Amino acid sequence: MEISVATDQEWHIIRYSAGDKERWDRFVRRSKNGTFLMQRDYMDYHADRFQDCSLMIFCNRKLTALFPGNLSGNCFYSHQGLTYGGMLLSPSITLQQVESVFHAALDYLQKECSVQSIVYRAIPHIYHRYPAEEDLYVLTRLGATLVARSISSVIPLDDRLPFRTLRRRQLKKALASSLTIAEDEDFASFWPILEENLHERYGVSPVHSLEEITRLHSNFPRQISLFRVCDGAETLGGCIVYETDEVAHVQYIAASPRGKKCGALDLLFHQLIYDRYAQKRYFDFGISTEHGGQMLNEGLLFQKEGFGARAIMYDVYELRL
Repeated sequence: MEISVATDQEWHIIRYSAGDKERWDRFVRRSKNGTFLMQRDYMDYHADRFQDCSLMIFCNRKLTALFPGNLSGNCFYSHQGLTYGGMLLSPSITLQQVESVFHAALDYLQKECSVQSIVYRAIPHIYHRYPAEEDLYVLTRLGATLVARSISSVIPLDDRLPFRTLRRRQLKKALASSLTIAEDEDFASFWPILEENLHERYGVSPVHSLEEITRLHSNFPRQISLFRVCDGAETLGGCIVYETDEVAHVQYIAASPRGKKCGALDLLFHQLIYDRYAQKRYFDFGISTEHGGQMLNEGLLFQKEGFGARAIMYDVYELRL
């Protein structure tokens, strides 16, 4: 289906280059749905893995939208290297203007990049600073199809459910022990536990290497935080949290066998949910699905629901041009 284009507006698109970094990052910070994952110091840490094709979209010479993305063959992905991507929008943009943004972007991608399809990882609504789901409506009008849907478990922090009995029992055990929680930069102590957990359960490695997560933390020290549960000098478990304006998102979780027995993660999440991030709107444990949502890890979901988290969707759409 064709979409309407406002005739009194002049649209212009440029492909992002390194010289645009400051202007790009400034727009991400003031957009109504961007997070630090779309800032260039985050996106570019894996620039060697993806052919960047991010777009900057101007209306009457004013930067109005960003479209972070990469090319793979004749497909434009937004974005293969990010948890979510999608169109970043100015706070004042209207639905009609978003339609025009998409029309201009699709026309550019077809003519300049020979793109035949778009895979669009929508930004979950909990990350929006202001309502920003115009993109989903426009994609529907254009004929996009939902190709993946993953469940993420989220707690609204102003109206929390209580922990389940099992989680409370483990928390009580941990509180009676000598365990402490450290917020520091000792990623090297946590990483072997994480690697062992992922290898034993799924036969995979962390998405980030130790060197990469350390570098990202140095670039975003206020947004990326490591929390370790310790017994003296021994690390028993921990998590890495990505903090955005609205959400504390758990990027990685792991505990040693001893840490699991003594309730290390129960102690940690009680502290994060009821204290450290209590003023955020949401606490996001992340997804519990694989293969585009076709496989549900019921044990992992049960654990997250035990802390009072419930489901939101991480959706992926495909649009054939």
